[in-house]
Amino acid sequence: MAKDLREDKELQMFRDQMLVPSKFEEGFSWTSLIGALFVGLLMVPGAMYMQLLAGTGVGPAAQWVTVILFIEVARRAHKHLPRAEVFVLFYMASAVMAEPFSGLIYNQFFAQSRAAIGQGVAQGLPIWYAPTDPDVLDQRNFFMIQWLPAVSLVVFQRLMGRLNSTVLSYGFFRIASDIEKLPFPMAPVGAQGVMALVEQQSEEGSKRKNVGDNWRWRVFSVGGVMGLSFGAIYMGLPAISEALLGRPIVILPIPFVDWTDKTADILPAAAMGLSLNFGQMIIGMVMPFYAMVGSMAGVIVTLVANPFLYRAGILTSWEPGDDTVKTLFKNNIDFYFSFAIGISIALALIGFYQVYKGVKKARAKKMTRTHGQRDEEKFGGVPEGRGDIPGAYVLMVYIVTSLTYILLSGWLMDWHSGVMVVLLFFAYLYTPLVSYVTARLEGMVGEVVQIPFVREAAFILSGYTGGVRVWFLPLPLADYGARTRFWRQTELTGTKFSSIWKAEVVLIPIVLLFAIFFAQFIWQLNPVPSPAYPFTERMWELQAANQCIIFSSTLGRYSTFEQAFRPLYLFIGASAGLLVFGIAGLFAAPTTLMYGLVRGLNQTLPHVVQTQFIGAMIGRFYFQRRFGLKWRQYIPVLAAGFSCGMGLITVFAVGVNFLAKSVIKIPF
Repeated sequence: MAKDLREDKELQMFRDQMLVPSKFEEGFSWTSLIGALFVGLLMVPGAMYMQLLAGTGVGPAAQWVTVILFIEVARRAHKHLPRAEVFVLFYMASAVMAEPFSGLIYNQFFAQSRAAIGQGVAQGLPIWYAPTDPDVLDQRNFFMIQWLPAVSLVVFQRLMGRLNSTVLSYGFFRIASDIEKLPFPMAPVGAQGVMALVEQQSEEGSKRKNVGDNWRWRVFSVGGVMGLSFGAIYMGLPAISEALLGRPIVILPIPFVDWTDKTADILPAAAMGLSLNFGQMIIGMVMPFYAMVGSMAGVIVTLVANPFLYRAGILTSWEPGDDTVKTLFKNNIDFYFSFAIGISIALALIGFYQVYKGVKKARAKKMTRTHGQRDEEKFGGVPEGRGDIPGAYVLMVYIVTSLTYILLSGWLMDWHSGVMVVLLFFAYLYTPLVSYVTARLEGMVGEVVQIPFVREAAFILSGYTGGVRVWFLPLPLADYGARTRFWRQTELTGTKFSSIWKAEVVLIPIVLLFAIFFAQFIWQLNPVPSPAYPFTERMWELQAANQCIIFSSTLGRYSTFEQAFRPLYLFIGASAGLLVFGIAGLFAAPTTLMYGLVRGLNQTLPHVVQTQFIGAMIGRFYFQRRFGLKWRQYIPVLAAGFSCGMGLITVFAVGVNFLAKSVIKIPF
């Protein structure tokens, strides 16, 4: 029998926390639909605005606010929301927060960015990405005829993406959970929050007065007050002051305090700073402790290595006085672009190895079972009443949608032979393989596999040198394995899968309608980027410059990509990643520590990691010592409350901003 996979104590804390109920219930109802409309009207604009202002969305705030509000309304109406309805409401509130058209706001910036124009990328942008005419872009209006191809492509990708993501992730869940019986250790974390709200209804309904019964509401309320208080300063003040005074008042710098130019003499070529977002500290408390220890260790190694690499003549582009954005981009060109590819390759190889061990173990177990037991593990054998669909439907949907992607992309590229081969490779070989591997990793250890730059390598090797439009094709390239955790959560809450199919049909038009309307409204308020949106003004140029490294590779001339791609540094990165995992495995280090360490080595922005690490230390060595293992139950609820508070104050501030910008000023 194959040797069992090593299980560390930290992952064990997340395993087997919930059992699958014996009965499945229908969760889709009018309550779910009204909840989705509520989120679409109130939360979507706040999420978009918050993303532009500070680079973060409202997080789970929309879900928690919606669920709690509807539970309270039901309680006052002397009704009880079943757990399945609460879960579907929770899911729909999350799905409505998708912002497919917010990408068009970035597209209009990219078409005008210094990086795209300077590297010759902007001149070749296809019409289905964004118009390039300055007169059109100055109008800031998505409803112009020139924007129709880009808007149409977003609608197509949204429809196909939701269909594929829902159906195919379900198929891989059936394989990983029903056939291979993988535990999905992280699934209970998401399901427990919903179950806590359902249990709270039951406690209130039975009029239990024990103080200990209501701890979840108290912890959630504490987190909500913290989020409201911090959000008023961090998000509310800049948004409201910009609306009333014409310029934002920023007390806590967004997105971070930058010390890079001040530490240049001590730490040359090293980005230094600190995020003052208290929400990052809360995230550090929620994350597995050893994952944060590993991330911080990786950042420290990077900060020590960068001055050495600078003095060794490797980080040659950096100059004294460069800020964080310039430092990260220049270091990326000189070393970390290739090094990061190597690190990611190491992660992918380790992920495949873990899957190999898991498959070997599963086969060994099957050899010990009776013939009757093996027959029960067919693809068609599912729990009664769960609302499953035949496996043939999953295969049929995948074949049809993938073929649609291939035909559309082939038409847009004039049927270039090399690109067509790439499309077929993505659709019928790579996507199924990587989705299966990810599904198994998610089921075994709660991690996903990421193989870096597959798209980029495939198009470069295809021989296409006709410009940049190939990078903006709708591709049959995705990883559907990560969403298998969602189906496990659905099962753990006793929700019929048919409820999700119904919810998806209703969600698609709601998401598209609200997303295009509010994206247009926000773009009309101010140019993006601008001082009204500090995050976009600070970070989007870096993002555009990094993207141009890849986009320039198909221009048919010497490009930034050729400057940044160095096989030696790629090999060093892959070796470093494998070495880290090998040493950590030799000493039986926690799985999360290994992934965190590799994350830190990948030139992760240290400003955010430091704040998260501070939160992890406080949580581990103060709160966990004070509250014991209950702290692991408290902190997810506290984090949800904090996100809820931040979301509420942001939505309020956005409402004030919208109202101020809608007022017509009459000169006297």
